[in-house]
Amino acid sequence: MAVSERQLKKAIDTLKESGVRITPQRHAVLEYLLNAMVHPTADDIYKALEGKFPNMSVATVYNNLRVLREIGLVRELTYGDSSSRFDCNTTDHYHIICESCGKIVDFHYPSLDEVEALAEQVTGFEVSHHRMEVYGKCKECQQVDTKKH
Repeated sequence: MAVSERQLKKAIDTLKESGVRITPQRHAVLEYLLNAMVHPTADDIYKALEGKFPNMSVATVYNNLRVLREIGLVRELTYGDSSSRFDCNTTDHYHIICESCGKIVDFHYPSLDEVEALAEQVTGFEVSHHRMEVYGKCKECQQVDTKKH
């Protein structure tokens, strides 16, 4: 069984345990996210699946993403005013974002637990989580810039 097949089976088991109905659309959204090498928007998912589900609306995609997020199978990434993006990798990791094309890539680095502990100590806050974003230009956009000059 391939990794994504195992992940899909595990995710479906989680849905069943949570009492969530597994509709064909919900299954398709989940499968798309698990196989996506990018962090798609709801519109990206809708466009990818509309051929298979011609009666499915963007609202259906958003509703399914909300359910998947509430159960903890999907993480919603919000960056400024742009559309939310969705990530099936819910483990602790960070993102690097291209300032030109908006591509988001995962990268793993040891968790910054010390920073959280220091923030709590200095501010008196009870820290629930953190996120780190790194910005730059992806290789493809760098090559486009090089060709322009």
